[in-house]
Amino acid sequence: MNIDVYDSYARSNGRLMHFDVFVASGTSAEVALDYGKKWLESMRENADGLNLSRCNFCHSEVANPDVARNIKKSGFFILQMEGCPAPY
Repeated sequence: MNIDVYDSYARSNGRLMHFDVFVASGTSAEVALDYGKKWLESMRENADGLNLSRCNFCHSEVANPDVARNIKKSGFFILQMEGCPAPY
């Protein structure tokens, strides 16, 4: 499966979170942004802290099997990097 990677930053509760939104190749930036907001809400974070200017297409790549399974199941995968909360 080919995927597009959106490099994303959101500010919530006084901290900056850095994460990537992985989606199937060809998915629009608006849909990737919606997935990023959905994930933030699932983490009990402020989804308003993410906007299109902070969710930018980075590159495309071939997904590893775990990422591909997650994208097929829910439409997206989040790679948490800096400042992200622990999952609930």
